[in-house]
Amino acid sequence: MITAFLTFVFFFAIVGCVLYGRKLIKTEKVDAVFGNPERAQGGIHWVIVGSSFLLLVWLYYSWDIAKSFFPRSANELCQVGKVNESLLSLKYLFPIEERQLKSTSVIETETENLNKIIIEIEKSEEVKSQDKSKLLNFVSQTKNTIPLLTNEKLLNNETKEQIKIISNKIIDLTKNFRKKDYPNESTEQEIERIEAAKEEGSWKASSTSIENTIEIPSIPKTKRGLKFQAAAVELNLISDEFFELRNHNSQYTSALEKLKKEIKDFRTNLGSSEEISSSFAKDILKIARRIEYASIFPPNTLKDMQISIINFDKAQKKEQGTLRWVDILLFPSGTIISSGPSCSEQGSGRWLPKPSDTINKFTLMLNPNVGYKQIPLIWYEMMDVSKVIGFLIPDWFADVLPGEYPVHNEKGEVKPNFKSKVLSFVTGDFNLFKIPIPTGHIWDSFLRVFLGLVAGIIVGVPLGLFMGLNRFAKGFFDPLIELYRPVPPLAWAPLVISVLGIDNLGKVFLLFMVSLSIMIISARAGASGTQLSKIHAAHSLGASKWQILRHVIFPNSLPEILTGIRVATGMCWGTLVAAEFLAGTTGVGFVENVAKKYFQYEVIWITIFIMGMLGLLFDITIRKIIDKTIPWRGKG
Repeated sequence: MITAFLTFVFFFAIVGCVLYGRKLIKTEKVDAVFGNPERAQGGIHWVIVGSSFLLLVWLYYSWDIAKSFFPRSANELCQVGKVNESLLSLKYLFPIEERQLKSTSVIETETENLNKIIIEIEKSEEVKSQDKSKLLNFVSQTKNTIPLLTNEKLLNNETKEQIKIISNKIIDLTKNFRKKDYPNESTEQEIERIEAAKEEGSWKASSTSIENTIEIPSIPKTKRGLKFQAAAVELNLISDEFFELRNHNSQYTSALEKLKKEIKDFRTNLGSSEEISSSFAKDILKIARRIEYASIFPPNTLKDMQISIINFDKAQKKEQGTLRWVDILLFPSGTIISSGPSCSEQGSGRWLPKPSDTINKFTLMLNPNVGYKQIPLIWYEMMDVSKVIGFLIPDWFADVLPGEYPVHNEKGEVKPNFKSKVLSFVTGDFNLFKIPIPTGHIWDSFLRVFLGLVAGIIVGVPLGLFMGLNRFAKGFFDPLIELYRPVPPLAWAPLVISVLGIDNLGKVFLLFMVSLSIMIISARAGASGTQLSKIHAAHSLGASKWQILRHVIFPNSLPEILTGIRVATGMCWGTLVAAEFLAGTTGVGFVENVAKKYFQYEVIWITIFIMGMLGLLFDITIRKIIDKTIPWRGKG
């Protein structure tokens, strides 16, 4: 019900916002010509259109709309899939979905194979002329067995009768299938089926197959589903009965036995040096056996059976009724297929999890008692303030204070002094009060990106400005920066993690390397791109070097620097996931890596969504900073 409600909400939101946007354009200022930045100021209504359209596409292609509006459609399509699977082997014999009769195709293929063997035998210089004539005779005998199978006059009356019986069974099935009360199910059978269907459950998420749950319920839950399931059972029996049938009349049987005996005697009498002749004889025998086991009949023998199969296929498509339209319209890029007794999704609904299933999984992973690998995605833990102080203040702060640390006395007692108390304070070795601290996979990834990005900004921006203003700095640092900058972060990851370990330090340092080069290039470009007229004006007004840097160069570099931060943020997120893939026990990348191994598509899409949302959060924050700090951008 919630998905159905959201579907209507998203649809009407798109229509309403588009109409509102068109109305707004008519009242736009006349001077807002093409190229004016004010024309690109968007509006919340266009954000709603984009977001609603994206979510509507997700609902549609994940088949969540089908699941919401027609919850039993998957179960019914499962039964239809069973019928199609049963029909497939029978239809394969006729020019229904194939271009020609299976018999014709087999005859063409094997005749071509025999002709190739004839050419190879005649060209072979290692086969004796006496053996060649025998081998060519074997080929001729094999070819002569085909007319014995395709001659209507040689067909056994018993075989004709069996084919007629099978055709009548399909005709009777078609008549019964069109009846409303087919199949005649007793009350006890109906109760048993309903109870079994309840135990089996409902249409579940595709990626939960790792948890031994049934993806698509295979026991029919509706009358229409029961009808198709019963027809599939009958069709399987008819199909098995037909494929056990062979068109082996007495003349064909005797000719085949004669050929087999002659080939066997021929190969027995060959010497060890005549392996090629033996190989040719073996290949001819293989073709003869393939012809023997193929369902080859005279051309008009199976016409009645073909017509009965076509009629049943039309009947089963007609009986699908509205289900066919549901399948066509609400199951894009695939359908429900059957494989034996089980059914599964085949198409976009398999690899694109349904929002309803994804939200349920996301809620479960947020639960601190469940999480993912016993760690929640995002939660909090109560931590003493002393631990926070101990983390923020460096230990050397106590070491630089005058005096010595206390020494024990003759009684073995250690009396604390001022220096030891400061050390306890900076190391967090005291109790104060507890505060909530974020924890979980999302927080770990967020903190790593934040620390790596901030470190890159703190080091990269001053160094980039220095390189943009000083020829020595540019000449000295430029080769070092350009040496490691083009190297992909994934190439550095194994080395950095090997040296600094798989803990947070290695990952943060890797992100620092990524953001550092981007920030240096951005700050250097901003500093070197400052207009000389502004610098000369500042000089003429008596400004010092620091004042020129503070009030002229740095403000002019801010657009480049802030754009560089936006670029560095995206690069850091991409690198973090790769680093957590390679080594890690927490983080969004670690979750995705584990989910990938177990084909947990919902979890994979959750991690992609989380990374996208966190990246968007960073980007929106930076855009707000840009709007506040450089409002003149694009207007000068």
